[in-house]
Amino acid sequence: MKFGQIDAALLADTDFKLPAEPVFNQGALTGKPFPKPVIRLGCTTWNRKDWVGDIFPKGTREKDFLTEYARSFASVELNATHYKIYGPDTIAGWAEKVKNPDFRFCPKVPQSISHYSNLVNARESTTAFLEGVLAFGDMLGPIFLQVGENFGPSRKDQLFTYLASLPTDLRFFVELRHPDWFADPHHSQELYATLRRLNTGLIISDTAGRRDVVHMHLPVPRAMVRFVGNSLHPSDYQRADDWVNRLHFWLENGLEEAYFFIHQHNDDGIPALANYFAGKLEGFPGLEIRRPKSFRENTLF
Repeated sequence: MKFGQIDAALLADTDFKLPAEPVFNQGALTGKPFPKPVIRLGCTTWNRKDWVGDIFPKGTREKDFLTEYARSFASVELNATHYKIYGPDTIAGWAEKVKNPDFRFCPKVPQSISHYSNLVNARESTTAFLEGVLAFGDMLGPIFLQVGENFGPSRKDQLFTYLASLPTDLRFFVELRHPDWFADPHHSQELYATLRRLNTGLIISDTAGRRDVVHMHLPVPRAMVRFVGNSLHPSDYQRADDWVNRLHFWLENGLEEAYFFIHQHNDDGIPALANYFAGKLEGFPGLEIRRPKSFRENTLF
């Protein structure tokens, strides 16, 4: 993930501190712990040959990558659906490979809808996309709508109309990147309020070069975070610690579920950082979290 990437020499001078807790979140969180909260760690793909002998056992064949991935992670940010609408047969085939019933696929809305149509006249393609991903059954997690970086508040009516047209029995999160959504309080406050009314989540993207999108607002009692690390730079661990503290606060106050997707600009170190993060979160009362395994010899985790 290249979004928000900066030169490594600038990382030491980057302020990675998470923003203060918004008062807005009190409208989503009850103020007391949810009985059985879940935090699902994940990545963007399971097709990683370099993980064979690491979190995949030695000798794992490519056709079994998804099965092994789901033993270590509890979710996946499914980018494949961003580039193509898949039918139910393909989707069901992926689900059948997963032996962990608590696993969740989080499919991304196709770019033909999110980018090329600008969310206008997209009913037919949206229906085809949803008919496909419904084949995940109970393994279908929140659906992820990412619009382009040039999609600003001037197109808010398109966004809000499209979100309002979506089925209310499915969960959706949206990711916005245009700076004006967050720079102007008029736009951001309207955005947060409208998403709460539509029961739609807002993705938090934590990346070095775009600190404005680390907005920390929860329109719903669930969170989806895209954490973009920097190849296990020391700041990655410091940032993970800050996220653990914030997630603990949210859990204490009623967070029901969180999806935490770990990205690296060159994909190095994802299992190690995921394991570190999971280890820090273990122990919260009632919390379910899957920790990556390692098949390396002399491993540190």
